[in-house]
Amino acid sequence: MSDFTLVLLAAGNSTRFKIPVKKQWLRIGHDPLWFYVTNRIKESLPDVAVVLAAHPDEVPFISSMCDFTVVSGGETRQQSLKNALQHVSTPYVIVSDIARACVDSELLLTLIGRKEEGDVIVPALDVIDTVTYRNETIERDQVKRIQTPQLSKTSVLRRALDTDQEFTDESSAIVAAGGTRVFVPGDPRAAKLTHASDTAVLECLDAPSSIVFTGNGFDVHPFEEGKPMVLGGVTIDSPFGFKAHSDGDVAIHALIDALLGAACLGDIGMLFPDTDAVYKNIDSRVLLKRCVEKLHNFGFVIAHADITIIAQTPKISPYKDEMRRVLASLLHLPLSRINVKATTTEHLGFIGRKEGVGVISTASVHYFDWKNG
Repeated sequence: MSDFTLVLLAAGNSTRFKIPVKKQWLRIGHDPLWFYVTNRIKESLPDVAVVLAAHPDEVPFISSMCDFTVVSGGETRQQSLKNALQHVSTPYVIVSDIARACVDSELLLTLIGRKEEGDVIVPALDVIDTVTYRNETIERDQVKRIQTPQLSKTSVLRRALDTDQEFTDESSAIVAAGGTRVFVPGDPRAAKLTHASDTAVLECLDAPSSIVFTGNGFDVHPFEEGKPMVLGGVTIDSPFGFKAHSDGDVAIHALIDALLGAACLGDIGMLFPDTDAVYKNIDSRVLLKRCVEKLHNFGFVIAHADITIIAQTPKISPYKDEMRRVLASLLHLPLSRINVKATTTEHLGFIGRKEGVGVISTASVHYFDWKNG
């Protein structure tokens, strides 16, 4: 069993990234960045255990895509690290950030080779430019740019983080607690991905795959008298609506499932469980908007959607164009990539008996091409 656990921090909100895709979900080929970075390190350290701290909303999705230990991150980097350390049982821990994408195997082996020399082993780069602080020039030989990954003695790091003071890296916390820090040469190629423009200088990152993914969705709702009918985001003239936890917009529900299916992100019940009171009678347009934001955050671009509404009643034809306009707006697509069709069951089955409506939807997505803008 390895003496090391790798902790990767991926719980941030990417507020400085300034594009719809969260940086941890940029696609490298088919792999999201968090998966690519983890496996790149594991190629050098195949026996290392992995604990990944993710945004709480993303934990179920990340857990379904890997066999790492995935934990909920906190409001700060330090709290995310403390959460991850609860799952570390090895004497040493290697901590890095998902944004530090191009970590070289030589740097990792250097850290491990010097593990006994201090409480924390830290890669650092010298500063070659003149540095000023509050209008005073500082001796640049005394200034270092700290990088990750950092290798720490687990017990020492836990004690150092048992404080309310916030630190931006492990070594600062350990030194503040009286521990020893040893510097090793850093790697300029292991730059941190902070802004979207940084992708241009990270040579280890390949472009996303150009493959297109297709998903389908199907949903059915029975009628309920005395409730407004909303279908495809449009209010329908009808004496009854749909029996459902939300507003019952069966067309949007099927569309959400198609989008999630194309992105392999589960289903509508996983994203918006009907056991949660917050979704009681909610406008399904709000659900679709959140679904679209989720797909964009996770590195997908919606290409098209096709919806077939199966209803004996009400008559759908007068509303199809308005449905297309509403759905196009919610999906951020031109009308030319939204199609709405309607058919009946020729009076067969529960739909034919005018007891409810069924909808089939198909949608396609592709990865956001961060390489070419």
